[in-house]
Amino acid sequence: MRDLLVTTHTPVLRSGRAVRTYGVARALAAHGGLDLLYLRFEGDRPDAAFTAIEDVHMHAVVSSRGPRRLLAYGRGRLAGVPASIARGISPELAAAASRLAQQPGRGRVVADGPVAAATLAALARRHPVIYNAHNFESGFRHELGGGMGSRAALRAFERGLLQRAAESWMVSEADITAAHELCPSARLRYAPNVVDVAAIEPVQPLQEERRAVFVANFAYEPNRVGLRFMLEQVLPRVWAELPDARLALVGDGLPPERSRDSRVEELGFVSDLRRVYASAACAVVPLLVGGGTPLKLIEALAYGVPVIATPRAVAGLAVEHGRNCLIADGADAFAAELVGVLRDGAEQVAHGGRELAAERYSVEALADLLAE
Repeated sequence: MRDLLVTTHTPVLRSGRAVRTYGVARALAAHGGLDLLYLRFEGDRPDAAFTAIEDVHMHAVVSSRGPRRLLAYGRGRLAGVPASIARGISPELAAAASRLAQQPGRGRVVADGPVAAATLAALARRHPVIYNAHNFESGFRHELGGGMGSRAALRAFERGLLQRAAESWMVSEADITAAHELCPSARLRYAPNVVDVAAIEPVQPLQEERRAVFVANFAYEPNRVGLRFMLEQVLPRVWAELPDARLALVGDGLPPERSRDSRVEELGFVSDLRRVYASAACAVVPLLVGGGTPLKLIEALAYGVPVIATPRAVAGLAVEHGRNCLIADGADAFAAELVGVLRDGAEQVAHGGRELAAERYSVEALADLLAE
């Protein structure tokens, strides 16, 4: 039985969203092959990592921009779909998914994220569709604006997703609890964010460099909030004790209000993250808002570097402070942990993080969880 995964972006590994899609695709393909249907958006062709998945067949769809798309948007809005999600509804993707879902030997049909789930709403009324959630959306999206509407409207929309879905895959136990409270009848399964731990060779943290690395998509508002927290509150405290400490920023979308201090290194998008982690003493994940579990945090654990994170960043992970991660609440605590690691290292924490990633947050672990 071949599963069908439907996503609204070209499968390219340049965001946490795409990394989750990759992990799910790998896990599904391990159970009898996979058809991956995608909307050609934010990339012309899939990355080699996706096309190299064993027994995966790619199906591309190009969405229209005319009246048909406008009609789909209007229908979505009338059905209570938030504006920013309704803009992504593609009738061409819906039609292709409906056709592929009816093929002989079809296994599970999985909608990857809320836009795909909204696109497949009509199909879900006549064929079982699984909703692969990337976050518990109504837990924080309303705080970010951007066409998501009020919290009440977002909750109503998300409740509808959970009610329609044959099953919903949630990234954390906290998200499962929140989803159950929102929709007691929802059928839920734990499907954490994962990375390909087996393909990641751990590095030896370079303590003498006194460099921390912050890897993120800085176009995403929660990451921008975390960046401001680092620049305005944490780093001044660190520099008071370690004037030579540096912070490397890795990822697209750096905002114009970023620091001009030469000790803040702006590397932008980097294809070889191993080189980045190998040049650092630790990684920081300073999230103050947002939901789900940050994939870059799991990735840093897999690379075997000490990770310093806020309680919000680790809320959905089975991490233990001092064993496989360093958790710091507030600027004073975060700066103190960062100074300690830059001065003395945290080798045991780094080893514990790598072990946790392999045990709980690997593709193989997810494949076991998604076995029918």
